[in-house]
Amino acid sequence: MKTFPASSLLRWMLCALAGLAALGARAEGLPLEKIRLPPGFHITLFAGDVPNARGMAWGDKGTLFVGSRREGKVYAIKHRGGKATQVRVIATNLNMPSGLAFSNGALYVGAVDRILRYDDIEARLASAPAGALRPVVVSDKFPDQTHHGWKYLRFSPDGWLYVPVGAPCNVCLPDERHGLIARIRPDGSGYEVFARGVRNSVGFDFDPVTRELWFTDNGRDSMGDDLPSDELNHAPRAGMHFGFPYCHQGDTPDPDHGTRPCSEFTPPVAMLGPHVASLGMRFYTGTQFPAEYRNNIFIAEHGSWDRSKKIGYRVKRAIVAGGNLVRQEVFAEGWLQGESAWGRPADIEVMADGSLLVADDHAGAIYRISYGSRK
Repeated sequence: MKTFPASSLLRWMLCALAGLAALGARAEGLPLEKIRLPPGFHITLFAGDVPNARGMAWGDKGTLFVGSRREGKVYAIKHRGGKATQVRVIATNLNMPSGLAFSNGALYVGAVDRILRYDDIEARLASAPAGALRPVVVSDKFPDQTHHGWKYLRFSPDGWLYVPVGAPCNVCLPDERHGLIARIRPDGSGYEVFARGVRNSVGFDFDPVTRELWFTDNGRDSMGDDLPSDELNHAPRAGMHFGFPYCHQGDTPDPDHGTRPCSEFTPPVAMLGPHVASLGMRFYTGTQFPAEYRNNIFIAEHGSWDRSKKIGYRVKRAIVAGGNLVRQEVFAEGWLQGESAWGRPADIEVMADGSLLVADDHAGAIYRISYGSRK
């Protein structure tokens, strides 16, 4: 059995205690008691030292990887008992690495015009210096515009990597490279457009039963407080067009580009609200929550920035069946107090124990929502 000098062990213990103290200090500064949840649910701080936490992805060995748009970093989080025990920077100086995905031991990172891959990542975490891991470039052929250029990544059940390319504008007639959701093979080959007419999707997932794509899409600005709504869309097959920039929310022609009738396009399954900034979404596949929550969609609403009265800043629950909306309701709220927001939900993930993680890029935190006696 390997032994360590007492001085080394003491240093390790002091570093560990300092890390836990930092997490605790951050926890004390966040008013989690203001978050309202359905009866029986609880919210706690999972990790409190993740600046600009955006997209999340699980590694095969239980590491939570988190991307950031503003910081240009990727984090790896180790955890135990529903709390983070280590938050480590594994990549730096990337171009808006907001979205992540994981497959076959490799972490995929979307960095605007490039998709990067960190092979055998979990085995390399302990040996590589912080921020020193080097990726393979899977593709560098995506547009380099940063306006709606940050990516959200997700692998489909049949192994394709889905990659959105937002419109490089508030509203315009984008060229054929923009306003879409594309897909590629894990090695970067086989690029094809899966859906068009998508202004800015920063969240999608695949129905665990039908294996079909569902995605959120952010509506345009400058049409007033109440138009247009963000959308929840369903794309059961390739080749569908969802209306942008000609038509919004399925029935509202664009005042500048409404030259084609809305009847030509696929309408949304649900309107999520004007300017709520619907971002990351996940089907709930856990078993900790009551049975009626299984296969529901949970959506992170980042919150409005250009509305006279703020809305969003919450987590929405959408119950869908047969490609249709049964109902939608607010699941978690309280990050917005009056006109002041102390947090902004950005992404959703399901833990192995069935609890739900919510990334907050404003507070630099990740929350854990659990049900029943498990807190």
